[in-house]
Amino acid sequence: MVSTIDRVDREIIRALEEDGRMPLVQLADRIGLSVTPCKRRLARLEESGLISGYAAQIDRKIAGFGITAFVSVELERQDAEKLAEFQRQVALFEEVVTGTLMTGAQDFLLEVAVESLEEFETFLQTKLMRLPDLRVVRSRFALRKFINRARIPY
Repeated sequence: MVSTIDRVDREIIRALEEDGRMPLVQLADRIGLSVTPCKRRLARLEESGLISGYAAQIDRKIAGFGITAFVSVELERQDAEKLAEFQRQVALFEEVVTGTLMTGAQDFLLEVAVESLEEFETFLQTKLMRLPDLRVVRSRFALRKFINRARIPY
């Protein structure tokens, strides 16, 4: 397990955040290590779960999902069983790209990506609003994203 990360670990992470497909030799050269210690550090970061995976970044708009809505949900009751059941059911909805348990007035914040307003309406009517124990559902639509950091702060 990685208890703390040092400057070299941060450089490895920063380089991989910029290019997750960077070959090991190039990564080692960039951070100033030979391949073997770089490989060991990378393996330690992966095994600890700090680096949890690698994925392509998809432009939703180009992929045809030009509508992003943020949907806040309040449940009638907030006991552990109701919260867990809501999470299980919402995880089945492909339109929900992120789901976050919140504090304060809302219980959950869902990020929903769809092709059109009509598709969003269908999602609300046929999926989300059919879940039990909903008290309040509020939707807000994103106009444009101006920060999209897929990295940790340094």
